[in-house]
Amino acid sequence: MANTGENEQALRKIIDFIRLLSIVVLLFHFYFFCYRAFESWGLTSEFVDRIIYGLRNTGIFKSVYHAKLIAFGLLIVSLIGAKGKKDEKINIRMAAFYIVSGMIIFFCCHFILLTPLEYAVFIGLYLGLTSLGYLLMLTGGTWLSRLINVNFRKDIFNRMNESFPQEERLLENQYSINLPAAYHLRGKRRTSWINVINPFRSLLVIGTPGAGKSYFVVRHIITQHIKKAFTMFIYDFKYDDLSRIAYNTLLRNARSYPVLPKFYVINFEDLSRSHRCNPLDPATMEDITDATESSRTIMLGLNRDWIKKQGDFFVESPINFVTAIIWFLRKYEEGKYCTLPHVIELMQLDYPKLFKLLRTEPEIEVLINPFESAFRNEAMEQLEGQIASAKIGMARLSSPQLYYVLSGNDFTLDINNPQEPKIVCMGNNPQKQQIYGAVLSLYISRVIKLVNKKHQQKCSLIFDEFPTIYFNGIDGLIATARANKVATCLAVQDYSQLKKDYGRDQAEVIMNIVGNVISGQVVGETAKLLSERFGKIVQERESISINASDTSISRSTQLDAAIPPSKIATLSSGEFVGTVADDPDQKIDLKVFHAEILNDHAAIRKEEENYQPIPAIRKITPYEIQENYFRIKKEIAQIVEDKLNVK
Repeated sequence: MANTGENEQALRKIIDFIRLLSIVVLLFHFYFFCYRAFESWGLTSEFVDRIIYGLRNTGIFKSVYHAKLIAFGLLIVSLIGAKGKKDEKINIRMAAFYIVSGMIIFFCCHFILLTPLEYAVFIGLYLGLTSLGYLLMLTGGTWLSRLINVNFRKDIFNRMNESFPQEERLLENQYSINLPAAYHLRGKRRTSWINVINPFRSLLVIGTPGAGKSYFVVRHIITQHIKKAFTMFIYDFKYDDLSRIAYNTLLRNARSYPVLPKFYVINFEDLSRSHRCNPLDPATMEDITDATESSRTIMLGLNRDWIKKQGDFFVESPINFVTAIIWFLRKYEEGKYCTLPHVIELMQLDYPKLFKLLRTEPEIEVLINPFESAFRNEAMEQLEGQIASAKIGMARLSSPQLYYVLSGNDFTLDINNPQEPKIVCMGNNPQKQQIYGAVLSLYISRVIKLVNKKHQQKCSLIFDEFPTIYFNGIDGLIATARANKVATCLAVQDYSQLKKDYGRDQAEVIMNIVGNVISGQVVGETAKLLSERFGKIVQERESISINASDTSISRSTQLDAAIPPSKIATLSSGEFVGTVADDPDQKIDLKVFHAEILNDHAAIRKEEENYQPIPAIRKITPYEIQENYFRIKKEIAQIVEDKLNVK
């Protein structure tokens, strides 16, 4: 039925009539039980006496309570239908106090008749107290009808509205990463699962320092993938946090592998616990493009500001120069001396000897021609601008420790070779990340080149603090390695950090092509991008309109952010938001999540207490390290002597 003015007016008249009837019953009650007082006051009436006499047969005056209960019941009916002007200042506690106080006075004041007071006095008190109780009940009930009840005042942070159903099934396969979690839905805590069923579509783990990226996410990727017989490469920024987890997990799950993988470590700090590996292994340098890629990786890793200037003359020139050096060593005696330390030492030759030596290799003639032309024309300023930046940058890598690790050949970087599977951990040092990061970038560049091939064993690449290294082509790896069973996990602190170290274009590509995202607390632009990625859900909205004559409450629904940026910016440690990708044969409808990942802290602590340290590989003395350093210098001198017949 339509809500018209006539209907409201008729309802108001009925309510007023019922309330009047309640008052009349109460007055008749006074007249009957206090008749002697009314008679002495001269307030009796024969007409009223006849009405009272007629009502007496109904039992309404059988006791004090009967008439009061009827008056009270009629009052309740009138209050239920009342529609007072809403007022936000009304307090439900005060209304309840008035009602309860009024009921006590209204129903118990007749006990005053038992007191030894004069008749006229206690009759006056009885009438006054009963009327007071009635008025208190009427006032409290009227306040209840004017009370504003809105739920959003109880949920000031809008948590109830922004909760949504999440995946509670455990969806597992031979590649998946499954993280147990808990979330809140409409105020109730429920258990759920974060199911990364297709890690080959890449995983981006984001979070500010302390958000729990390594403890709650990365450690589970390592343990679960080793249990599922993955080969693995780990860039361990704070060595040996992740490497110890990988080593001990491999010890406990060796039987999972058809061929037991070997465990290798690259660590420039403790050489007794580091294997040696040549990232410029001639066996993997198939053509000059491999040399170009390696040169670009090492030079951009040493000079991060060049990343945004790629294509400039004074950026491409040093890269081409280092490419020529690498390829010369690759062609000399089948690459016998093709290592990064030999490249660094060869670059230090005087220009006349260096250009004369490089001219002996026809394949690099095009690369060295601009440098040689500048040298012949005595354009030394241009030549120094082209070459000096490469020499200065590479000279920072000239240390006996780096030379020792980079010049050996304990293993090759084809970690997912089914015949020789490997788990390789490469450690950095936050205090020396600029130098070590450039060398490790070269290792990683070569690893990616070798693992992204068909018919290899499934492989997991994990990069902790990804922006501290640089290699070109991470977007190509993510886009193409899925078919070759290569799972990539990138851990970063913030999108702005990725933009600073990789440039805006590359950072946008990385953010947009990853299939799985798990994010802890982040702020600013990163939080906004993620909020847009997670989409919107239907949420209820309430609003109050108060004016001089009436107060109205309206409720509506609208699409709003499922996880707003402000919520992402205030996540606790261990609390994550994100979205997962699915497969055609294993669909996930509820891809977005906002949950707390559940770690068994006591079990993890006990497990870590029983960890075995990564064993020492060899005994190495400072003399041997220094001897290797001088041997490389002698070998470069020998190359010059053999090629140019100069002593």
